[in-house]
Amino acid sequence: MKAIVVTDQAAGTGGMKLAERPKPQAAINDVIVQVHASRFVPTELEWPSTWTDRLGQDRTPSIPGHELAGVVTALGYGTTGLSVGQRVFGLADWYRDGALAEYVAMEARNLAPLAGDVDFTVGASLPISGLTAWQGLFQHGRLQAGQSVLVHGAAGAVGSMATQLAREFGAHVIGSGRAADRQTVLDLGAKAFVDLDNGALEDVGGVDLVFDVIGGDIGKRSARLVRAGGTFVSIVGPAEARPTDGIVVDFVVESDRAQLSEIVQRVRDGRLRTNIGHVSTLDEAVVALNPTKRRKGMTIIRVRP
Repeated sequence: MKAIVVTDQAAGTGGMKLAERPKPQAAINDVIVQVHASRFVPTELEWPSTWTDRLGQDRTPSIPGHELAGVVTALGYGTTGLSVGQRVFGLADWYRDGALAEYVAMEARNLAPLAGDVDFTVGASLPISGLTAWQGLFQHGRLQAGQSVLVHGAAGAVGSMATQLAREFGAHVIGSGRAADRQTVLDLGAKAFVDLDNGALEDVGGVDLVFDVIGGDIGKRSARLVRAGGTFVSIVGPAEARPTDGIVVDFVVESDRAQLSEIVQRVRDGRLRTNIGHVSTLDEAVVALNPTKRRKGMTIIRVRP
């Protein structure tokens, strides 16, 4: 099968190559998915799991891209809950080959059904951004209706999902980003916008929850905005500062079939919009994933026409 592989961590995305790789086989509790669309997150190349297995042994050449949508073509021994021919989407295991390929082997529990009225490109755009937003807001942030939440990077992949979900659940959403993102963030449902380049972050006042996708100085300053009993949630590693009287949570997103189903249902009925900016073929993926200028929105690789 055709796949994008990486072998040299120092080379970054410039070291990606289109290559022929053996078609994967289904282990116990696995399914084989014929990939129709997938997404690559650049930070994958910084994760140890991209380069080594769980025992720390080299596993290159490895196939990146862990978000996918496609069709189940084979079931491993003991697999339940899915069937051959079923449309699915989900999040592949970090320590196994990903989905920038024509086929991927993965555990069935990491997949959810994808309805026929949802395009594969949309399905592939949802797992990391949707699950990260859902888990950050509700599982770790314990967001309740009527509370206030500051969402950093609110026009980005994760931030746009968090902004929409928090608004739907009745929170007062303040979004942050570049000046050019203001209208986009307000259109997503934020009640206010903070220009991180020119605005005064401290003017936001106290909030019940900070959802931080940036870290650094912005993260430190934001921790001081959390009200007593509030929560600072980070997806960029351990927070460098803590709220005076609140809690800090940093987490790595996990696959969850029920949450994926909640997210895709919101896409189907119009409550949730995705943030797709560019679609490329697998043959053109290396070029697409090495853009010469900044793009808005996610890049999705359409593996099958």
